[in-house]
Amino acid sequence: MKAKRQALIREIIENQSIQTQEELAEALREHGMVVTQATVSRDIKEMHLLKVLSEDGGYRYATMDKSEQGMNDRLIRMLSDSVVDMSSANNLIVIHTLPGSAHVAGEAVDSMRWPDVLGTIAGDNTILVIVRSNEEVEAVLKRFRGIVR
Repeated sequence: MKAKRQALIREIIENQSIQTQEELAEALREHGMVVTQATVSRDIKEMHLLKVLSEDGGYRYATMDKSEQGMNDRLIRMLSDSVVDMSSANNLIVIHTLPGSAHVAGEAVDSMRWPDVLGTIAGDNTILVIVRSNEEVEAVLKRFRGIVR
């Protein structure tokens, strides 16, 4: 029942602009689901739904994948604005950022999902980027430099 309801929620929010829990509950009822506001609230939390800016200037529920592009754009801007310096050694890239910015900049790097980047470790003002091979480091650095111009 829960899986069916959550699949229906996903379908509804992909096809309609749902702004409130009450609207979502009503849309579920229109599809024959008997739900309470508390159930809808739990489903929203479990499904990690987000409120994103809609075309009309209001906010609507969306899945992570629908909101991901806007989020990625913001993270990349934050990366661009916070980088102070970059250097490399073997398959590692060290990115120095403004104090307190490394975790957000690291999330931006992770969100790009570059196949040649295995992952990041972020501190307060430093990100360690682990590149798949030594040979790919220059290409990754070039892409980073293009972002932070």
